[in-house]
Amino acid sequence: MSIIELARTESPAVQLAAPLTRREQVVLSNLSEDITLEQIATKLFVTRNTVKSQVRSLYRKLGVSTRAEAVQWAKDAGLR
Repeated sequence: MSIIELARTESPAVQLAAPLTRREQVVLSNLSEDITLEQIATKLFVTRNTVKSQVRSLYRKLGVSTRAEAVQWAKDAGLR
């Protein structure tokens, strides 16, 4: 296993290019629930487009491209 792979399995948070904002952390925690982006937006009192933008930013920072990957990253990082 390479050093990069070892770092990835031990601490995904180390790989972040930029820290997650508080709102991105909230959105990430909501992604693990079986609800739509519209429902997340309603819970957070924002528009669906705002949530979509936050999800895109979150995915970019985590280096993932799906909701399942983001949820798995959070579990691996001990955030969820």
